[in-house]
Amino acid sequence: MNKVNHNIQCENCPSKDSGIFCKLERAALHEVSQNKIMNTYKRGQTIFFQGNPPFGLYCISNGKIKVYKTGNDGKETILRIVGPGDVLGHRSLFSNENYNATATVIEDTQVCFIDKNFIHQAIKKEPSIALNLIEKFSREMGTAEARSASISSKSTRERLAELLLSFTQSYGSVEKGRIRLNIKLSREEFASMVGAAQETIIRLFTDFKDEGVLEQEGKVIFIVDKEKLVEIANLDY
Repeated sequence: MNKVNHNIQCENCPSKDSGIFCKLERAALHEVSQNKIMNTYKRGQTIFFQGNPPFGLYCISNGKIKVYKTGNDGKETILRIVGPGDVLGHRSLFSNENYNATATVIEDTQVCFIDKNFIHQAIKKEPSIALNLIEKFSREMGTAEARSASISSKSTRERLAELLLSFTQSYGSVEKGRIRLNIKLSREEFASMVGAAQETIIRLFTDFKDEGVLEQEGKVIFIVDKEKLVEIANLDY
């Protein structure tokens, strides 16, 4: 981890418009800038560990992070992938509990840390911060509920298709008539997210390629036939 000049202004953050401070006036935003520390993390570095106490809030400026739980058997279960504009550590911070998951960088990332005393004061002064946090809480709960329902009612093939579709919305960009997924996960990480064996995920990716649903160049995945993917996922778009 490398510490970066904390005077970089929040108004210049590339994810400002989607972050929890997006509705603050310039003076209030400047105060946040003076009370944060921006750190850079390389792929594979961990921001915080499951079981550690929270000391503040993390706001993601750019990059991607996986949040996962580790079971007694050492197996990882990825809860979600977060990116620019998202926050980390908020649930534990406001419930005054230790982190129930670990956050590890999967793509070079810049994260701003804000001390818990300042964030508590800022919320009291600026209700919009609290409203934005509630919105993020609600969205996360909705995603978790949908994922739980999917795992209990859908096949692994359907769940993988649904996950790939969600990535087209969050990380997709059109490139030469295909949708490029700007996120790189290992087959093991895909398996963790859909609740399946790695061997099953490898086989399903081969099936999707053979069926003309996706293509792969190196580690980059391209969705070629989104309509077919929607059909496989058994979704109504």
